[in-house]
Parts: sequence; structure tokens; C-alpha cells
Amino acid sequence: MKKQVCSSVFLLICVLFLFLSAEAQTCRPSGRIRGKNPPSGQCNPENDSDCCKDGEWYTTYKCSPPVSSNTKATLTLNSFEKGGDGGAPSECDNQYHSDDDPVVALSTGWFNHRKRCLKYINIHGNGKSVRAKVVDECDSTMGCDSDHDYQPPCPHNIVDASKAVWKALGVPESDWGEMDIYWSDSCRPSGRIRGKNPPSGQCNPENDSDCCKDGEWYTTYKCSPPVSSNTKATLTLNSFEKGGDGGAPSECDNQYHSDDDPVVALSTGWLNHRKRCLKYINIHGNGKSVRAKVVDECDSTMGCDSDHDYQPPCPHNIVDASKAVWKALGVPESDWGEMDIYWSDSD
Repeated sequence: MKKQVCSSVFLLICVLFLFLSAEAQTCRPSGRIRGKNPPSGQCNPENDSDCCKDGEWYTTYKCSPPVSSNTKATLTLNSFEKGGDGGAPSECDNQYHSDDDPVVALSTGWFNHRKRCLKYINIHGNGKSVRAKVVDECDSTMGCDSDHDYQPPCPHNIVDASKAVWKALGVPESDWGEMDIYWSDSCRPSGRIRGKNPPSGQCNPENDSDCCKDGEWYTTYKCSPPVSSNTKATLTLNSFEKGGDGGAPSECDNQYHSDDDPVVALSTGWLNHRKRCLKYINIHGNGKSVRAKVVDECDSTMGCDSDHDYQPPCPHNIVDASKAVWKALGVPESDWGEMDIYWSDSD
């Protein structure tokens, strides 16, 4: 007889475990609020904002759907100006914001206990993209009171955006209100490094590699753009051979690699603390695809020193590839150097 998953002794514990597991995978309502009509003039209906209605029940949420590299959401319209339908000053900075600034409020779960305050997100919709700053919470847990301008609780999947966001996405003003979009966290610079000229012969300019220049400032990153099933990147050219412009042996295996092997280095965020070391990725570009092994880091955090062949820090969106990768993608050798591609983790 098949063994039962839950014995009677542990039934209560098992039920609780299954409930919590389901809760972790989905965002379920946390409760309801009974609406009441707002006092006269106390709810601003600008931008077609809803006002609470007496006796109507409104669902509340303490969570939002899981965040991914392309998180589906509903874009709504809000004014963060003084006197606008946003109500009080923004929660993140206690300031009002012009309708001409690309700013947003996020549903409670995505706001994440203020952890996204004053950070940037990328919003994709209507075939375009815009970068916007998170300045406020669209409260999914409470509503229908003076603190919330007598508006209902926010749904759990809202990016509430200023007019500037809608304009940047090229949406006709007559269509402003609600639109399906995708959003992702934006990767911001972590600092800068001041360059210095390398000692004679200490920077290998093979494959048109840059060498640091004295007094020039170079941006550093601790992150890379979110990874998805089709992660946009810039493909660059590198030699992982001894004496090549890759410099020292590859970080993942302390080995050099032939130009005939399809191998790559990834920007720091994508290498992910070496978690992609010696794993494979699929690279799509020029109408073709190739599978390549990750053997090295293209360091986005440091540069302009002997450890980095006196080259600048790597941008945050680089797949630095051997000649074999470029050949497999069918790119004419005269065009090798930089190319827009997409990549994904390989099974």
C-alpha cells in the first residue's frame, strides 16, 4: 500500500506546510474593506480615479505577483503633483513630483517594505520602454479613508505612473488610463574608477580592446540587467588564449582556451558569484544560434590595473566571446567587434 504523505499525527503540521507552500507560489487576498462614501470634496477623481462607494467590499493584498525579468503589470495614471489625485506627498521622499517627471508608485508587495524606494525600474509597453523612479506606494492593504484620499485599496499588480511615463511610451493621450505592460528592476552604476595610462606593453589592444586613459572616469556596476528567456546583451570579441587580450587564465577553471572553442566571459552580475561558471548559455544573433561555455568574468566592478590588463571595467551587459562564437553566428570577420544579441541559460 502506498505510504500516505501525511500521517494523522502530523496532519495539522502537513496542512500548514501545504498552505504556506501554496501561499509562497501565489499572491492571495489578505482581506476585505467595506467602503463608505467620502465626505464632499475629499476624493479627487482626476485621471478617472475611483472613489469608494458605501457598502461596497474591496479586496486587500499584502503581496504582489512574483518579480521576474519581465513582470506583467497594469499601468495606471496618477498625478504626483500637489493637489493631484495622488493625495499626500510621495512616501519615499515626502515630496511632490511634476507630471513631467517619469515617476511611479508600486503595489504594496512590489514596493517591498520601501526597498524599491527611489530606485529605478524599466517599463516596457506599446512597443517602447522608459526608465522611471519609484517614489510612492500604491497601497494594496488599506483604503477608503482620509489617508488614502477615500480611494479603494490598490490591486496587487499596479504600476501607477505619471503622465511623463505614458508620454514616453508613445500612448495617445485619449488612451491613457490602463494598459498591460511589463516591468523589471533597473541596474544602476555602483561607482566610478579614474583611469591611468598603462605601463608600456602592459595593455593588449588585440581585437580593438580599449586601454585605460589617464584622467578618464569609467563607470562600474555590481549588477547586470535581469536575466530572462531572451536576455538582451552586447556581444564583444575576446581571446582566451595565452598572450591574448583576455589577460590571465580564465577565472572559472584557471585555464586558457583556444580561439576555436565557443567560450565566453559574462559581466559581473550575470556571472552571479561564479554560479554560471562552466555552465552553458545559448546565444542568438545574426539569425543564428550557438551554445557556449561560460569560463570567465568580464569584471564590471574594477579595472585599469594589472589584474585587468589595464583595461576599463566591463559594461554591465556584455557577453565577451571567442572567435568560435562569432564564426558560429555567421558574422563576417570584418564585422567582428560588437553586436546586439540575445542569450539564455542552456539546459
